[in-house]
Amino acid sequence: MTSADIDVRAPVVEEGLSQTPRAQQFEYGKKLEVKLLLRIGRMGFAHTGRISVALAATVAASIFQLFIPRYVGDAVDYAQGLLVTGIESAENAESALWSTAFMIIFFSVLRGLFTMLQNYQGEAIGHCIGYELRLAFYEKVQSLSFGFHDKVHTGDLITRGMLDLEGVRMFISTGVVRLVMLIILIGGATILMLKTDLTLTLLALSFVPFVGWRSAIARLKLRWMWLLMQERLGVITRLMEENLTGIRVVRAFTGQTHELRLFDKASVEALKVALTRVRVRVSSTTIMSFAFFVAMTLVLWIGGLKVIDGQISVGRLAEFLAFMTILQMPVRQIGMLVNSFARASTCGARLFEVIDRQPRILEKPNASELVVSKGILKFENVDFSFARESNDSRILSEINFSLGPGETLGIVGPPGSGKSTIAHLIPRFYDVVNGYISIDGQDIRDVTLASLRQFVSVVQQDSFLFTASIENNIAYGDPWSDDRRITAANRSAQLHDYVTQLPLGYGTLIGERGVSLSGGQRQRLSIARGLMLQPGVLVFDDSTASVDAATEQRIRASLQKDNSKRATIIISHRLSSLMHADEILFIDKGKVVERGTHKTLMALGGRYQELHKLQSQPGLDHGVPAGPRSKDNNVNS
Repeated sequence: MTSADIDVRAPVVEEGLSQTPRAQQFEYGKKLEVKLLLRIGRMGFAHTGRISVALAATVAASIFQLFIPRYVGDAVDYAQGLLVTGIESAENAESALWSTAFMIIFFSVLRGLFTMLQNYQGEAIGHCIGYELRLAFYEKVQSLSFGFHDKVHTGDLITRGMLDLEGVRMFISTGVVRLVMLIILIGGATILMLKTDLTLTLLALSFVPFVGWRSAIARLKLRWMWLLMQERLGVITRLMEENLTGIRVVRAFTGQTHELRLFDKASVEALKVALTRVRVRVSSTTIMSFAFFVAMTLVLWIGGLKVIDGQISVGRLAEFLAFMTILQMPVRQIGMLVNSFARASTCGARLFEVIDRQPRILEKPNASELVVSKGILKFENVDFSFARESNDSRILSEINFSLGPGETLGIVGPPGSGKSTIAHLIPRFYDVVNGYISIDGQDIRDVTLASLRQFVSVVQQDSFLFTASIENNIAYGDPWSDDRRITAANRSAQLHDYVTQLPLGYGTLIGERGVSLSGGQRQRLSIARGLMLQPGVLVFDDSTASVDAATEQRIRASLQKDNSKRATIIISHRLSSLMHADEILFIDKGKVVERGTHKTLMALGGRYQELHKLQSQPGLDHGVPAGPRSKDNNVNS
């Protein structure tokens, strides 16, 4: 397989993915994507050795299977000869019968061995393709920007990377290999039967078009209904997960009856689909079996008359019946073949929609490593919008500031004002629309992402933790760091004393998403993770919101020791967290409406002073008064 088969073929503007349900996409996807199927086929044929063995084994197994009906017919004729001949002739007939039986067994064994080889190699190719696609998909998901993930549901990505990938992976074994087998079996049987009798051949094959058509229709319908069933079960799973997660709320508000009603309604919808699937499968199987037995009856009737008239032998009639029996199952698999092509086309379109997507945040081909001399961060007339073509939806407008090592910048403002967006622009999670951001005069769009994000560390309010030990969570950014650095970072985050009291200390396993820790402990662990990188720019994005004031003061005092080596940005709703900053920006509707030190802003008597008075009053909500909410697309505080 070449890298070109997986890499970007036609770059797609990085926006959200198609939100059409899988069942609906399959239902309306009547046209096969030939280029897509050829692309999958090239991936399979890239495994030259395996595909050659698989196809050769398929051809051999099919040919050996076609020998069997001929010997069955001979065996019948020899057996009949035992009844009507003399002793000497009977001995010859019995010898011939034993020889025929041996040949039937011999060809059956060969057919079985080659079928086993065909199945193994076909499945092996599928798993190799699955491995390659899985890596390509996961790599692309890792490279796509925050703007993409803001618009895409995680469950949809998981579905595409697992269920849809399976539909593509199985195309070689269930599509290509099966197509070769059907062509050889049906074509070879037709040729062999035509050599004996044209009329019986037409009668023997009369069920093929109808059964093939009916099988294809049924398989496509069953495929659509299976996808629909998955959607119905997905609703049930979501309801159950939500109910169990919020069981305390359900019980507290006596919502059991309401929840049961919702669950029952979703279960009834799933049951309707399941019963319809059973009805379609049973009726289709019955009709196909009826068509096959009608054709067999006609062959017996017309063939029997020919036997009576001496036109053919009983053995030749048995040969036709044996051919029909052999063809019955492959013909029914025409539906599976059609389904395989349709499934690969639909699933492949959904899978490659992600793999072929061009990340919006890209390194330039000649991007260089970030060279830090003074470590000065500058925002020069920075504008930002999620909808780049619209000037009316600016999240940030004309943001300017400069910050160097040893300096602290505070940012405050109402919810949705654009504070967190500033934090996300510095490590280039998003790109500015106008203006530029530089570090020591280097535009961050001109340097490598790895060197930039090594220099800039953002500690976010939502402290995501992995199901791993405390030590591994802290050292996530630098897994090879020594214990001394881990302990030092955790001391600065004021969590070391708590960890040492645990039975396993830093080896203690954290539950899923850190559920075994309190909100404040998770935030402190996240702070320690950010400090581990020893960044030149450290951004606290409301990352002490769940930490009590006394602990926050200790964290600040501990961080003060190394402040001379880095620039610090503190984004917070609590003025006590940032009033010590060298400069404070009050952001509203994406613009800086006030700026200065705490003393200067208090003397100004504006929004900042109003907020300070509000937070100084005991018993009141200390949040920032919310002005008209800007469109900040869930990434702002």
